[in-house]
Amino acid sequence: MHQSRTTGQVFRQGEAGFEEAVLGTSFTVRDPGRRPEIVVQANDVYEVMAAVRQAAKDGMHIGMCSGGHSWAQNHIRDGGLMLDLSRLKSIDIDPSKMTAVIGPGVLAGELNAAVAPHRLFFPVAHAYTVGMGGFLLQGGFGWNSRNLGMGCQNVIGIDVVLADGTLVHASATEHPELFWSARGAGPGFFGVVVRFHLQLHKRAKFIGLKTQVFRIQHLEQVMHWADAVGPQVSPQVEFQIVMNPKALLINAHGMEVIAPVMADSWSEAREMVDFMTHSPVRHLSSLHLPLVPMSLQFMMKTGEKTLFLSNTRWSADNMWMSDPIEPLLPALRSIADSQPPHPSHVLWLNWNGPAQRPDMAFSVENRTYLALYCGLGKGVDESKHVHWATDHMKALEPWSRGIQLADENLSRRPAKFVSDANMARLDQARATYDPHGRFHPWMGRLPTQRP
Repeated sequence: MHQSRTTGQVFRQGEAGFEEAVLGTSFTVRDPGRRPEIVVQANDVYEVMAAVRQAAKDGMHIGMCSGGHSWAQNHIRDGGLMLDLSRLKSIDIDPSKMTAVIGPGVLAGELNAAVAPHRLFFPVAHAYTVGMGGFLLQGGFGWNSRNLGMGCQNVIGIDVVLADGTLVHASATEHPELFWSARGAGPGFFGVVVRFHLQLHKRAKFIGLKTQVFRIQHLEQVMHWADAVGPQVSPQVEFQIVMNPKALLINAHGMEVIAPVMADSWSEAREMVDFMTHSPVRHLSSLHLPLVPMSLQFMMKTGEKTLFLSNTRWSADNMWMSDPIEPLLPALRSIADSQPPHPSHVLWLNWNGPAQRPDMAFSVENRTYLALYCGLGKGVDESKHVHWATDHMKALEPWSRGIQLADENLSRRPAKFVSDANMARLDQARATYDPHGRFHPWMGRLPTQRP
């Protein structure tokens, strides 16, 4: 997203600056072809309230954007009003209570930088430039989330502009159904969250990273090992594998086995990643790096510079898995063999989340996670690759246990992202808080989950 520090404006179709105002809200440079009637770049809560009231008066639908990292560009819809919230960037920290109140336009890297001097921590998004508004609404699979819970799980209150333009506070005790809905509804949420109240945590004394790199020829052996060892890996370790056409240092198609770890000491962290040091596949690796201390800011920025490049046409798709990896190995080999050029990549994540979560809209997760990211740079023929992610996910649907909204492509492949019971509850809450359907719903949902 090409964020601006300038004062916000209002742009209507046909006016100078309208196209830039629409497309400038997206991290991906792909033009979805959709256009709202009007874009409002809100500077504060009062401008948000005024815009929503005007939309209600004019009978317009509303979409909204905070950071623009929606792969499917959910916020860009045909017709209606698009609210650009990227200028709502306040951060207020109370170190004694270990809480923070932030605007939706705050970037993940900005929040991390703000809490770090207080030796505090929040499970922010992995990429520096992800807007916290969308990240928190859709669930928020962030740094150390296996240990501290997802971003939405650490939201303790929200300030929301409702469909009639009024401002309310929602929490476990005030407007509890609105609060429940906001923690997982993602781009289908029926209000404009202008402030998030967050629970912070003590910052780990040691943050570091251990890395191994394998050539793609060893895919089956590495995936078999990773799938088997995953359930025993500490929740303080984000054990993952990235299939990269230009893998680290070997500059060839390979698999980067990455283990960020947050612990009380370097020695404790070494014990947590010992499963990599003494793994049965280590001898196959082309590169084996020791555990090294590394700042979170450095990891966030490096990931964006090496994988999530700007000026790139992105599309993505994903699924949760519960079955052993063996039946999927031929499909994973097919994914690798057809992988588009860098920066396109594949993520396999060892999740193995807790048995229970707090009661919230978010309700679909599983043992492991697979996401495909197709990133096409200048000169790459889009027609050859644009369906790569979704087509492979369609082939894997028999093994899918649903998706997460962060990497969805619902307009191309509707899939379950909350449980059926929670979808019904979301529909009831929407009918209460947005009876006229002012806010755009999700771009797609399963026919069996339609109201």
